[in-house]
Amino acid sequence: MLQRSVDDLAIRLGRPLLLEDRFQRIIAYSEQDGAMDDIRRDSILRRHTTPEVRGFLHAAGILEAVEPLRTPGAPALRLLPRVCVPLRHDGALMGFLWFIDADPAMSAAEIGEARTAAAALAVALFHESLAAGLASHRELEAVTGVLSGDPDASRALIEAGFPQALAVTALVATPVAAEPSEAARLALEQGMLTVRRRLGGLHLVRYDHATLLTTSPPPAEEVHAAMALPVVVGVGRPRPSLAEAAASYAEALHAAQVAARVPGLGRTVEWTRLGVYRMLTHVPRADLHPGLERLLADAQHLPLLETLETYLDLAGSAVATSRRLRLHRTSLYYRLQRVEELAQTDLKDGGERLSLHLSLKLARLSGRYRPRS
Repeated sequence: MLQRSVDDLAIRLGRPLLLEDRFQRIIAYSEQDGAMDDIRRDSILRRHTTPEVRGFLHAAGILEAVEPLRTPGAPALRLLPRVCVPLRHDGALMGFLWFIDADPAMSAAEIGEARTAAAALAVALFHESLAAGLASHRELEAVTGVLSGDPDASRALIEAGFPQALAVTALVATPVAAEPSEAARLALEQGMLTVRRRLGGLHLVRYDHATLLTTSPPPAEEVHAAMALPVVVGVGRPRPSLAEAAASYAEALHAAQVAARVPGLGRTVEWTRLGVYRMLTHVPRADLHPGLERLLADAQHLPLLETLETYLDLAGSAVATSRRLRLHRTSLYYRLQRVEELAQTDLKDGGERLSLHLSLKLARLSGRYRPRS
């Protein structure tokens, strides 16, 4: 219905238009045969506008508007002037109609006709939001149940159409260097909806991470591309059915948490490739090597810690460590000697090397040790 209404209005006015919901997610658009800028083109391809453009339009007053308003162009954002017609039902903002106000600008009569059509479109959006809200609430409850291991929840989703005979993989996306906030949660929600429109699946957004359950090969790059903020993505192992997806979710969440604390692992981390971090995150709080505690207590020792970790990662090979750090062998030996002196340890002792190595990894996970690269 909404698409037909948009097409009919575009024909009557003789100019293209775009319909968004109140979160500025694209609902429908007509044929784009008039003036078009990069923002309109990118919005149609991505199904939403960029944060910079949303901020500019919000500053122009679209969220408070009750009547059509003209928004100025912004050359720096590659944005042409627009006419925004707010869609309100019983005073509540339901969405926006957008027209590019150029070649030629809209007349008062055209804006008046768009304003008249806005009332019916607002009612249609209101009814769709009620239906979608009820369906999404039921899905939210069911997916929450699946991730907690409730078998009844998986049956409800399968009855609703989720494939029963296909393996399920969980992905978890966690914002990078962003405190939990409503803006971050909304960005995660919009990103996951974009991925679902392209690939299907189920999703759930919590205050600090988003989860996608998919029967396709894990679309980690699709998740990165859809997000309006940088994220790390953890990937669990596939499970044979939706009823067992909770185990894949636990692995994906674990992988995402480690990736957020250990940037060197990359922006997408599979649980199977976590190596020693698979084990260490389940180790109860343990005391670190006392010598390492002394090094961690003073920020000036960070280069020594980085050298020590690289040396231990490379199985104690001085040649490989010098090459990796681009450090002369004499300088490397000096640094390792300083580590032995300050930490009161002996790097020729295999037990000491193991204790120091595990302590460094635990310090990474706790955030006490943050290498510069």
